Amino acid sequence: MHSNGPRLFVVATPLGNLGDISPRARETLAAADLVLAEDTRRAGLLFKHLGLDAPSFLSLHEHNETARIPEVLARLEEGQTIALVSDAGTPLIADPGYRLVRACREAGHQVSPVPGPSAVAAALSASGLPPYPFVFLGFLPRSSGERRRTLEPYAGLKATLVFFERLSRLPAALEDAHAVLGKREGCVARELTKLHEEFIVFDLGDRSVFEGPLKGEATVLIGPPDVRDASAEEVDAIIDEERAMGGGTKELARRVHARVEGWTVKEIYERIGRR
Repeated sequence: MHSNGPRLFVVATPLGNLGDISPRARETLAAADLVLAEDTRRAGLLFKHLGLDAPSFLSLHEHNETARIPEVLARLEEGQTIALVSDAGTPLIADPGYRLVRACREAGHQVSPVPGPSAVAAALSASGLPPYPFVFLGFLPRSSGERRRTLEPYAGLKATLVFFERLSRLPAALEDAHAVLGKREGCVARELTKLHEEFIVFDLGDRSVFEGPLKGEATVLIGPPDVRDASAEEVDAIIDEERAMGGGTKELARRVHARVEGWTVKEIYERIGRR
């Protein structure tokens, strides 16, 4: 661990398997004067399971992050070493901490990562979907309209999309994704690194995959569009397929464009208008 002065350490912690804690992460947590945690109770349990003495904990979550910044900066000025952890995995990746890290850097304080477990990297590495390029979207909005607007800019992007979602909202989220993105391969990774770890690979639009009660959260991956050179006849066939799923002409043109090569959105839009 660095020993040259005060510093904020951004420490990755296990997703579920305590064996994934790194020696450096354990050393950093053990030496910290203060641990910032999204949930101090869960952080305390982590320390207990790791056999570490409980340090001073301070909550830092989305509702109080901005208010906590002056106190954290003051403690760094006093020479303290501070560790930032999330509930699981790597902090800041769909978790609080970005504003704090930025404020620390702007104030001239050192910020160092202590790399380790990440649900995004773990899911990409074992899903079988193209691992790069990828776009991480965090948690999707709760409402259907906002979810679709969030996904629309990525409809034509030849990249794997990754997001977190509560399993109770998963069927609705996948239905919106299918409406915006069209035919894709998907994967839901749940209980990562735990006893009941599961990777569910499916075709986007298959509603039978996620029936029944669902609890917890999952990492969702949606593969890139199946792009290929297309003739006019092939484009027309894809237009008919996508039209059957509904949506306006502009949205339809974007979905078709994501599945073919050699055609611009404008050309497809005009062809839709002539049919």
